[in-house]
Amino acid sequence: MTEAITLSFKSIGGLSQEEFMQFCLENPDLKFERTSEGQIIITPNTGGRTGDLNSEINMQLRLWNKATNLGKVFDSSTSFRLASGAVRSPDAAWIAKERWEQLSEQEKEEHPPLCSDFIVELRGETETIGELTERIQEFITNGCRLAWLIDADAQTVYVYRPDAVPETVQGFNQRLSGGDVLPGFELDLSQLQ
Repeated sequence: MTEAITLSFKSIGGLSQEEFMQFCLENPDLKFERTSEGQIIITPNTGGRTGDLNSEINMQLRLWNKATNLGKVFDSSTSFRLASGAVRSPDAAWIAKERWEQLSEQEKEEHPPLCSDFIVELRGETETIGELTERIQEFITNGCRLAWLIDADAQTVYVYRPDAVPETVQGFNQRLSGGDVLPGFELDLSQLQ
């Protein structure tokens, strides 16, 4: 597996949001993120197993959302522009309907300028728990209300909420509740084995 590549544009003062969006559009075969310091990260595609697990997570989340119509579900191809200036793509994301509807049509077409209410990060082949924990903390700091870091190999989920100590859930023979952020949603972890 290939690891992420980080580019710096510090010598030219970085890229504005419009320049970064244009850079992404001009390079459609690559997946980019941007740190709050302005570094551009070229992220590798996932392997087959990770892609399959991401698809399962997104399918379960989308089915719940179709039944409840409470918001919008996004896959790992969607980048969100956080208040910190970072542009990040979680593996799965959900935004409450009323927050999404406040965006203009142009904001919906580009990197939406808001933090997801809920995200999932699934540890892939080249990622460490430490790296993903930092990503999740960045989302929590920028307004995310619930985040799950899933390590399928260890059958462990780390649950993050603002102003709370992360919880650890061991074993995949159970369902993980979305609580008050995703009322009625339960991720069937047994499908990730």
